[in-house]
Amino acid sequence: MTFDEYQKQALTTAHNTHEPLMEKTIWAMGVAGEAGEVVEKWKKIVAYKEGKTTQEDLDELAKELGDVVWYIAVMAHSLGYSFDEIMRRNVEKLKSRKARGVITGQGDNR
Repeated sequence: MTFDEYQKQALTTAHNTHEPLMEKTIWAMGVAGEAGEVVEKWKKIVAYKEGKTTQEDLDELAKELGDVVWYIAVMAHSLGYSFDEIMRRNVEKLKSRKARGVITGQGDNR
């Protein structure tokens, strides 16, 4: 499945009942909320299980990562971007940073 194919499928499950600004806000909050759930699950694995994961832990993390991807796909669409375009731009940015020796560091536009 390509990123764009995933995005098309994700959009079939999006519930759009708000005006465009509110929908974009909901999608953005969803990205942050679901990412927080990934972090929370990982925190519990590190804090209470000494970093040892079970298959159930991995399955739960995969579910939450999927939710993050869903929100990103839907938000990208709401901004007029295909998922393939978002991924292409990201890889180009990272390759440029690596080539210039600034893959690590501070600032968004390095």
